[in-house]
Amino acid sequence: MTKVTRQKVTFTNTDNLRLDGMLESPENPVAYALFAHCFTCSKTSVAASRIGRELALRGVAVLRFDFTGLGSSEGDFANTNFSSNIEDLVAAARFLENTYQAPSLLIGHSLGGAAVLACADQVPSAKAVVTVGAPSDPAHVAHLFEAHRAEIEDCGCALVNLSGREFTIKKQFLEDIQEQNLDDKIRKLKKALLIMHSPVDDTVEIEEAAHIYQAAMHPKSFVSLDQTDHLITRKEDAEYVAGTIGAWVSRYIKKDDAPVALTSVA
Repeated sequence: MTKVTRQKVTFTNTDNLRLDGMLESPENPVAYALFAHCFTCSKTSVAASRIGRELALRGVAVLRFDFTGLGSSEGDFANTNFSSNIEDLVAAARFLENTYQAPSLLIGHSLGGAAVLACADQVPSAKAVVTVGAPSDPAHVAHLFEAHRAEIEDCGCALVNLSGREFTIKKQFLEDIQEQNLDDKIRKLKKALLIMHSPVDDTVEIEEAAHIYQAAMHPKSFVSLDQTDHLITRKEDAEYVAGTIGAWVSRYIKKDDAPVALTSVA
């Protein structure tokens, strides 16, 4: 079995705030990938940790990190938005380039999937992009705090319970996601795209994946994550996602001008 090392890393974003990350890497990685976690999640989410680990076992080094104000990273989540997530991802890509190797692959789960689509044009080293359970429009997350929308609009912010934790959502967050338009970004991606989505996802509907697929130009692929929940909580589902990404990306990522030969898990 491939030996994988796990290393804590830190880097700073454009506001000079420290972002905490975890780099999982095989001894001789064939490529580096950057993983964007789901909305209000962290680098230790089930999907991020399991998919990252499985990809590392298959030869791809994966950096997953906490967005500003989440997990162990510095900053106030209330002052962040979708645009700041994009800036964090670009900072992470530059950190990889300056310290290890520029990322060839961008992976995003849920809102993180929308974020990697939005930032891909700022990461020229990326040859391929993968979205897992991603919305086609960042504004999709607004339904999570629809009951508080009036308070947010009138008072400027509201305390919202999301998955058992309380977060302050400011009016600027709503305004920022409303201003985003991913269709043009997706259309001009100019990178291989893999869209993975579950038909039983009750957080982000399968129609969102269809919209991304229709907006994208070739090469594009779609894989149905049959019976998989949105957070990918089952280990076997995470293994399937990672295995599929590993097989798919070998067509687009090369090392030393030779096709990538991803290792299989014993």
